[in-house]
Amino acid sequence: MEVAIIIIFVIVLLMIIFGSIKVLPEYERLVVLRLGKFAGSRGPGLTLLIPFMEKGRKVDMRERFLEIPRQTAITKDNTPIDIDFLVYYRIIDPKLSVLEVFDVVSASLNIAATTLRAVIGDIELDDVLARREQINSVLRVKLDEVTERWGMKITNVEIREVEPPPMVREAMNRQMSAERERRATVTRAEGERASAIMIAEGEKQASILRAEGEKQSSILRAEGDRQAQFLLQQGRAAGLQALQEEAKDLDPQTMMLQYLDSLRALGASPSTKYVVPVELLSLAGNVISNLSLGRNSEAAKPPQE
Repeated sequence: MEVAIIIIFVIVLLMIIFGSIKVLPEYERLVVLRLGKFAGSRGPGLTLLIPFMEKGRKVDMRERFLEIPRQTAITKDNTPIDIDFLVYYRIIDPKLSVLEVFDVVSASLNIAATTLRAVIGDIELDDVLARREQINSVLRVKLDEVTERWGMKITNVEIREVEPPPMVREAMNRQMSAERERRATVTRAEGERASAIMIAEGEKQASILRAEGEKQSSILRAEGDRQAQFLLQQGRAAGLQALQEEAKDLDPQTMMLQYLDSLRALGASPSTKYVVPVELLSLAGNVISNLSLGRNSEAAKPPQE
């Protein structure tokens, strides 16, 4: 009997000793209360508690998150919307998280829900849908102001989903469709305008190039005509010069014979009109005068015996 009592005593003693030994990881702290009074925070590592005098409560120092259930909030323009979001936090003071609040997680959960309603009540529906980052920042600041006295630091707030009422969603869908149609119309008009401008620019460039081509063609044509006229005049001048060279040694009688041959050819033609050059009359007069002078000289010669 005594042996059993001793064994029981040893077992109880070992249980008390092992229950007083705490091994804390790096991310945990132990808030110690000695006879109901705060005796400090211990850890990490091996920690010993005085049996029956000290009690400890573990506090996780890692960053964690709270999943706030879907809340119905009323916006500034009296539109009910359902919102659910996440709150990221970590404990920075283990003493305050144990001594200042009964359950820091539940308290933070409730204060987050009430703060959300207060923040959304000051914002219109369109801003709630369009300014999530701003709402996240406001919620984080307001929650941090409340939870700071509990030794908790709110690191981030993220709104996951905002769901307006069905009627509002239908109106938003119609508005979105109208906006898309408007953008499509504007885009189509911009494309048609750009196309018309490009066509006009193309026609303008084509007209300019066409005019330049016609100008160059006219210049080249005029240059060719000028060269042709110049060459023609040179040919005529050369012909006249050659004719002059050939005619300078001819006497008036020869010229008269050439004119008479020409008149004979004209007389053989069926034409009834004749053009007699003035030079032919003067040349004929010279020939007649020369013939008269020749006859007179022959008449004046003495007769030969």
